[in-house]
Amino acid sequence: MTQSPDTGNVVWRFDLSQQFTAVQRISLELGRCNSVSDTLQAVLRILHDDAFMQHGMICLFNHERGALTVEALHCDRQHIVGSSSQVRYRPGEGLVGTILSSAQSVVLPRVADDQRFLDRLSLYDYDLPFIGVPIPGDDKPIGVLAAQPMALFESRLPASTRFLETIASLIAQTVRLTHYSQPKTTSAVQQPPQPANCQTPRSFSFENMVGSSPTMRQIREVIQQVARWDTMVLVRGESGTGKELVANAIHYSSPRASAPFVKFNCAALPDNLLESELFGHEKGAFTGAVRQRKGRFELADGGTLFLDEIGESSPSFQAKLLRILQEGEMERVGGDETIKVNVRIVAATNRNLEEEVRAGNFREDLYYRLNVMPVSLPPLRERQDDIDLLARHLVNKIAAHQGRSLRITDGAIRLLLNYAWPGNVRELENCLERAAVMSDNGVIDRDVILFNHNEALPLVSKMSAGPVSDEDWLDQSLDERQRIIAALEKTGWVQAKAARLLGMTPRQVAYRIQIMDINMHRF
Repeated sequence: MTQSPDTGNVVWRFDLSQQFTAVQRISLELGRCNSVSDTLQAVLRILHDDAFMQHGMICLFNHERGALTVEALHCDRQHIVGSSSQVRYRPGEGLVGTILSSAQSVVLPRVADDQRFLDRLSLYDYDLPFIGVPIPGDDKPIGVLAAQPMALFESRLPASTRFLETIASLIAQTVRLTHYSQPKTTSAVQQPPQPANCQTPRSFSFENMVGSSPTMRQIREVIQQVARWDTMVLVRGESGTGKELVANAIHYSSPRASAPFVKFNCAALPDNLLESELFGHEKGAFTGAVRQRKGRFELADGGTLFLDEIGESSPSFQAKLLRILQEGEMERVGGDETIKVNVRIVAATNRNLEEEVRAGNFREDLYYRLNVMPVSLPPLRERQDDIDLLARHLVNKIAAHQGRSLRITDGAIRLLLNYAWPGNVRELENCLERAAVMSDNGVIDRDVILFNHNEALPLVSKMSAGPVSDEDWLDQSLDERQRIIAALEKTGWVQAKAARLLGMTPRQVAYRIQIMDINMHRF
């Protein structure tokens, strides 16, 4: 440890001799390996003590589970170490899963700036760097070694990365010899059946929350922070803004990620079925109850219950919900046994609950119980800067679903930017899926964009923020068809005016509209 001459702040450095000492100690530790787990733990301790690399973690790929599991973790908080065995990273999931699938090291000067960062262990300092390297195998990585330098010293990050890659190679040799083996193909591992109402945990990444606007960056930071704790969350926003996506992000980024994630729509069932659906029932509790059935709360025990459309619920439902939120216990319908459950609640609504409380439609005590940590999602029209990135992300998603290559043109993007999107992201995705279906050649251009309304709803945007000269309005990189469509749009689809902009005669424009199959009635 040395003193910075410029700032006077403590700067953690380690020179080549310290690196050599750390490598030597790690090599000795690996050479006398008895227990792999204890040895890997000792390696991380040496990285902390001699190389000033804190929060070290070693994950190895478990073929039976199809995911990375935490094999060793260096942390002074024992409750985190104890819960780390439940943490999983699937290939491509988060920073750790990305390192495994890409077989490439990841170096971040500030870990919180990367939207792939999940922090399921609530371990890392958000303002410090992060280094993760693959543990090499015969043909692909067998795990990941990650650690966090104790201070931000960007000029040392490349050397620190090479140092960790060296340690990862040493670890790989020991692990392959004593612990790690390829999956057996003689028999398949039978997975226990999942309850019908439980969602199978799926790979989640903050990359799915597309957007670079300040609002979206702030929402991602809030989610990363709130996911670490069991605080109740109320997600608010218009229909189609991605409330369920936020609920997924909170659960799969939390220490409960390996436990069930159960979803329930509060407006989907009548009152006489809600109690049985939520709390379950005993055999013979009512006509048709031919067997005991667990409710959503029991199915979500240890995990997360997502209550969608909570603002649509009835007063009787709200009263029953309030009791279990306060007491953490319930009885099945027709039963007298009190059952305690440990469930995290994430609720969502598109209603103004404050107005609903004043109108007497929503219980005030339940509102304050749920509204511990509000997360408000803006409508798409208020984050227009994200439409370009979001549209291209959705096109790639649709292309993967359809099993073909799709591309969206800049002209189509400009058309999307000039629409108000009353249905938000859901409407944008539906619009692009319709366009993909209508495109035979895999190119989504202006001509195949179909909005939900006969006319595009006007939207004040950068395109109309001020006067534009005739020389600047048209993107010269567009092909001829897109240039003609852009000129027609600018002139209100008057062919004579478009011809003047394009330097053509009206007859030439009319001829191109015909041979290029430009549908004048679609816009």
